[in-house]
Amino acid sequence: MKQCYGNWSVVVLFSLCTLLFISDTALADPSTGSKALAEKLGSLRNARVAIKMGDTKTQLTYFTSSISESERAQLAKVAPNVRIVTGLSKKEALARAEEAHGINARYASPEFLTKATKLRWVQVSSAGVDRYLGIKPLMENDKLVLSNNRAVHGPAIADHAMAMLLSLTRNLKYYAKNQKQAKWARGGGESIALQGKTMLVVGLGGIGTEIAQRANGFGMKVIGTRRSDRPSPDYVKRVGKPKDLLAMLPEADVVVLAVPLTDETKNMLNTAAFDAMKPGAYLINIARGKVVNTEAMLKALKSGRLAGACLDVTDPEPLPANHELWKQANVIITPHIASRSEVTNKRRSALLVENMRRFGAGEPLLNVVDKKAGY
Repeated sequence: MKQCYGNWSVVVLFSLCTLLFISDTALADPSTGSKALAEKLGSLRNARVAIKMGDTKTQLTYFTSSISESERAQLAKVAPNVRIVTGLSKKEALARAEEAHGINARYASPEFLTKATKLRWVQVSSAGVDRYLGIKPLMENDKLVLSNNRAVHGPAIADHAMAMLLSLTRNLKYYAKNQKQAKWARGGGESIALQGKTMLVVGLGGIGTEIAQRANGFGMKVIGTRRSDRPSPDYVKRVGKPKDLLAMLPEADVVVLAVPLTDETKNMLNTAAFDAMKPGAYLINIARGKVVNTEAMLKALKSGRLAGACLDVTDPEPLPANHELWKQANVIITPHIASRSEVTNKRRSALLVENMRRFGAGEPLLNVVDKKAGY
């Protein structure tokens, strides 16, 4: 028996030493953990090499508006042949456009793209790329690789979506008002439990899947739609195609929009869609405002067809101070900030560092956008 305990002591001690070694290695080289996170987040679906590399690495230049010192240190280590130029105004960047091999998309004006003859990579900070789809020098130039931050914002946006929903279903707006008046008063209408309700996630991508996971944790039945035939998580009970949306809407107590804005999804939730929804359903839009017909939504809210709407995005955006949506008691509006969190910053940084490493090494970039599909 003593011998047995002795052997276990050796095993435990060895395991602890191993863990300490791994931890020390990670602390000494934070890019190790960053790379693993980026590879988990990044999609290789449309992966493309921006600039091929031979035995001798070509010196490249990348323009970005800002970068942290820790990121700069990591980039110097993983992509020593990439010169990072930060802090340029758009005017200054335009004057130096011929230097750039890669840029943050904030510099991607038609004038810059025409002048930047060496440019091969444009990185979008958001998941959606709809604002860039109309830039012809970007969309029509097959040499330019466009990548986005797909999956980076998922956890924070999913938390935000559920927070907005709970604010309505638990009548938190009513109690928040009472709290300001130091008023201990029950009431505020009947609260609704999410347990047993059905959520329809329209767009089971990186963000939609995160929302579905949280809804499942609240005991909801989750169904969804997606364009691809990729397998979905076990907690999503059924998946339809975009063409099935009208048939699936009557089943849902909560409808979540998590699709990119494309010609196919613009005005997706129109009068016909609202008429198909279950009376008393809730809408959550963390996609883009133009996915919803605002007038049709207002009509559904006023008639009671919609019990409430949770909107991090609107059409128009920013929402004018005199817009009727502000006056609706059953609406929660936040100013397109759902993705903000320290987790988002960590994930964005990890993807940037890994994609920059790939850029400098001449390897296929992650999260390359299909320009024709629009995402």
